[in-house]
Amino acid sequence: MFTKWWTADSSLKRTMKPITVLFLCTSLLLASGCSLLPKEQEEEVLPSINPPKLSKKPEHIVKTTTLVTKVNGSGKLMALKEEELFFAEEMNGKRINNLLVQSGDNVTQGQVIAELDVSELQSQVKQKQLLTRKEELSMIETLRNADEMSADQLEQAKIDFEIKREELNKLQQQIAKSTLVAPFSGTIVTVNSRKGDTAKVDQSVVTIADLTQLAVVASITADDAKKVAVGMETEVDITSAGKHLGKVKQLPSPKSNSNNGGNGGYPGNGQPGGKESIDDYMVVQLDKFPEGMTRGTPLSVSVIIQKKENAVVIPLAALRSYSGRNYVQVIDNAGNKKEVDVEIGQQTSTDVEIVKGLTPGQKVVGR
Repeated sequence: MFTKWWTADSSLKRTMKPITVLFLCTSLLLASGCSLLPKEQEEEVLPSINPPKLSKKPEHIVKTTTLVTKVNGSGKLMALKEEELFFAEEMNGKRINNLLVQSGDNVTQGQVIAELDVSELQSQVKQKQLLTRKEELSMIETLRNADEMSADQLEQAKIDFEIKREELNKLQQQIAKSTLVAPFSGTIVTVNSRKGDTAKVDQSVVTIADLTQLAVVASITADDAKKVAVGMETEVDITSAGKHLGKVKQLPSPKSNSNNGGNGGYPGNGQPGGKESIDDYMVVQLDKFPEGMTRGTPLSVSVIIQKKENAVVIPLAALRSYSGRNYVQVIDNAGNKKEVDVEIGQQTSTDVEIVKGLTPGQKVVGR
């Protein structure tokens, strides 16, 4: 009895031992296998994306204001009496022998400014003078013997004598033109030539100006000049002197299109070269001229060509046009939009007048 139990117990132990070992191995294998498997990637957390909001078109209130339409131009301070001095055309190519002034010099009327080298002409004049004197003596002798000559012969002798005397006069006039003098008393404001330069018909030697009388001048286009009239109010912004009020005193003089460089007939628009004149510009008379101003100071001019009080206006961006139709989008109290035809008046760079179709306080949609 005892022996059988022991044997049975030993048999059970022998049976359990392999099972236990197998269980332990399986557990170890599973534990080690988990560590050998690739690690799963963590799920990326994406930020929430909000759909873009549709941009809302700007809304504008119909209002009343003083609407001013202007024409703008740029210019400078210029002397009312100002002139560029040139040598005469027949002196073209002659060398400047003397330049007797400098920029800033004050000169009086008739004062010599510059002289050309005309030594060759002077030599010719001297020879002509001697020949003319000889012809005079010969003419005196001819007149003494006039009774011995026919009327035609006497007339021909007189003509020949006058021709030779006229040649002398022309040479003397040329020499007179070789001297440049001040046409009026003033100040030399620019000197464009030097001693030794060659005189050119299209290049001024100096510019003289009466600096005691300055004026506001500005360049405007030919199209703008058609809108401007003498007496119109202006706003002038002078560098270093601020804004000043005035009136249009003079309009630019039209020039031939062949000489204006395509600027609409007004060489005051900055055409290079040629003879500058105050007549090329629009002249403005200030209500009060600032003190201490100098010629050449830059400035800008705005001419008020139209002014309307209590004009009904909207921003230009709120006006819509299609096939000759002008209309706006009006928003009612409920937020609904509807198209309304309008009649427009004057316009500026930012606003447009509504003559008919809108009333102040309404709301319109921009673009």
